[in-house]
Amino acid sequence: MVKLLMRADTHVSFTVPAEDPVAKCTFSQVLAALSVSLGSMVVGFSSAYTSPALVSMMNQNITSFEVTEQSGSWVGGIMPLAGLAGGIIGGPLIEYLGRKNTILATATPFIVSWLLIANASHVAMVLVGRALSGFSVGVASLSLPVYLGETVQPEVRGTLGLLPTAFGNIGILLCFVAGKYMDWSQLAFLGSALPIPFLLLMFLIPETPRWYVSRGRDDRARKALQWLRGKKADVDPELKGIIKSHQDAERHASKSAMLDLLKKSNLKPLMISLGLMFFQQLSGINAVIFYTVQIFRDAGSTIDENLCTIIVGVVNFIATFIATMLIDRLGRKMLLYISDVAMIITLMTLGGFFYVKANGHDVSHVGWLPLASFVIFVLGFSLGFGPIPWLMMGEILPGKIRGSAASVATAFNWSCTFVVTKTFQDIISSIGSAGAFWMFGSVCVVGLVFVIAYVPETQGKSLEDIERKMMGRVRRMSSVANIKPLSFNM
Repeated sequence: MVKLLMRADTHVSFTVPAEDPVAKCTFSQVLAALSVSLGSMVVGFSSAYTSPALVSMMNQNITSFEVTEQSGSWVGGIMPLAGLAGGIIGGPLIEYLGRKNTILATATPFIVSWLLIANASHVAMVLVGRALSGFSVGVASLSLPVYLGETVQPEVRGTLGLLPTAFGNIGILLCFVAGKYMDWSQLAFLGSALPIPFLLLMFLIPETPRWYVSRGRDDRARKALQWLRGKKADVDPELKGIIKSHQDAERHASKSAMLDLLKKSNLKPLMISLGLMFFQQLSGINAVIFYTVQIFRDAGSTIDENLCTIIVGVVNFIATFIATMLIDRLGRKMLLYISDVAMIITLMTLGGFFYVKANGHDVSHVGWLPLASFVIFVLGFSLGFGPIPWLMMGEILPGKIRGSAASVATAFNWSCTFVVTKTFQDIISSIGSAGAFWMFGSVCVVGLVFVIAYVPETQGKSLEDIERKMMGRVRRMSSVANIKPLSFNM
C-alpha cells in the first residue's frame, strides 16, 4: 500500500487530468458551448418574462391598452403551447438544416418577438410576440442539447453540456432583477438585445461532425472535428467511429421515421428520455415557480415577495453551477438520486406545513419553513432533474433518430409544462395545498424508482458506445422487460 502511494506521488501529471476532466478540453469546445449557452440565456429570459412584466402591464397608468386577468393569463400560457409547436417542428429542422443552422435560425424570431412586445399598442401584439418567442424557445430547447451532445468530447460532455442550463438560469435571474426596476416595455427592449451576441458567436463555430457524416460529407466532418479537438489532435479514430455508427444505423433503418422510432432498439432510449421529461415536470417545479408569490402569501410569510423570487432565482443559478462542477465527477445517476431525494423531503415538508396550517394550528414559530423548503427544493431540482433530462436527451437517443426522437421528447416536455401550470390552481381547489405538494412528492418517489431501474449512466462514454450498449441490452432483454418502460411512462 505504501509503495502504491509513493508511486502515485511520483506521477502527479497523470492524476491531474483524471481529477479535472475540464483540463482535457480545448478552447474551441468551450467557445462552442459558450455560443449555444448564450442562446439558452435568451430562452431563460423569455421563460421568466411574464412574472415581473405582468404587474406593470396590467397597470393602466403605465400601459396604454387594457390587459384583463384572462388576457394576462394567456400572455404566460401561450408560451408553452407555442413551445410545443416549436418542439414538433424543430426535429425535422435539425435534420434538414443542420444543428447549427437551426439554432442560428431562432435568433431573428427572438429579436422580432421582443420588438413586437416592446412596441405593442394592443394586447394582441404582445400575444403574437409571446407566441413567436415561445416557438423559438421550443426549437432552441430541442437543438441546443443535441448540438452539444454531438460536439463535446465524452470527458467534459457533462460539464459543458450543463452550461446552457446555467446560462438559462442567468437569463431568469437577469429578468427577475431587471424587472424590479423596468416596466414591461423596457424589459422587452432588453430582451431584444440579448440574442445579438449569441447570433454573432454562432457564426464562429462549425456544424456537428455527425450531421456532416449523415449527409455524406466526411471531409467537412473531419474539418469540424479537427476544429473542435484542436489542430494537433488525431481525429481519425473518432471520425471512423462516427462513420461506422452511422453506417450501422443506415443498415437497420426503415424508410419511415415513425417506424424507426417504434423499433425496439430505439424505443427504449426514447422511453427513458420521455420518462425523465415526465418526472422533471411532474415534480411540480413550474407550478411552484410560477405561483411562488401566491404560495408565500398562503403560507403567511412576512418576507417580501420580490425578494423571495430573487432568492429562488439566485439559488437556481448557483445550484446549476454546482451541478456543472460535479456531473463529470459523480455521474448523472448520482446527481439524479440527490436531486430526487431533496425534492421528496421538501415537498412532503411543505405538504405537512400547509396541512397543519389548514387545521387551525399556529405555525408562526416556523414561518421560515416555506422559504427554507423552497430553497432546498429548487437547489435539489437544479442539481439533477432540471438540467440532466435535457443533457441525456442529447446523449442516449440514437444518431439515426436523434432529430425526430428529440422532437417528440421536447414536445412532450412542453405538453407536461402546460398541463401542470394550467391545472395547479384546480388541484389546489380540489385537494388543497397540502394535497398538491404531497401529490408532487409522491410522483418524485416513483421518479426515484424509475431512475434506479431504467436510467443508464453515460458519464465519460462516447455517443457511439452509449448507443451500442443500449441496443445490445435491448436484444438481450425479454419482450416483457421491453414493455415496462413504455407502460410505466404512460
